Amino acid sequence: MKQYRSRITPNFLSLYRALPAETRARARRAYRRWRENPDLPGLRFKRVWADGRIYSVRIDARHRAVGEMLGDEITWDFIGDHEAYARYLAGL
Repeated sequence: MKQYRSRITPNFLSLYRALPAETRARARRAYRRWRENPDLPGLRFKRVWADGRIYSVRIDARHRAVGEMLGDEITWDFIGDHEAYARYLAGL
């Protein structure tokens, strides 16, 4: 099982803080699960950009987080609902 280092950007932190408390709690649970095993099917951790550096992970049925993978480190830059997720990816 692959282990990754992880960090967040100020943008991610701002978006995270704006989420409802329940969604933040689900994000923390998803992060702990991802740290233990990023390949868990429920997380749907996958590449979402053709160059292979941009990944997403499922927080819950409505929310995703997005990060850039460089080597064995992912830098999380986005967290939000599907509509915001689609806009974020379109802006890359």
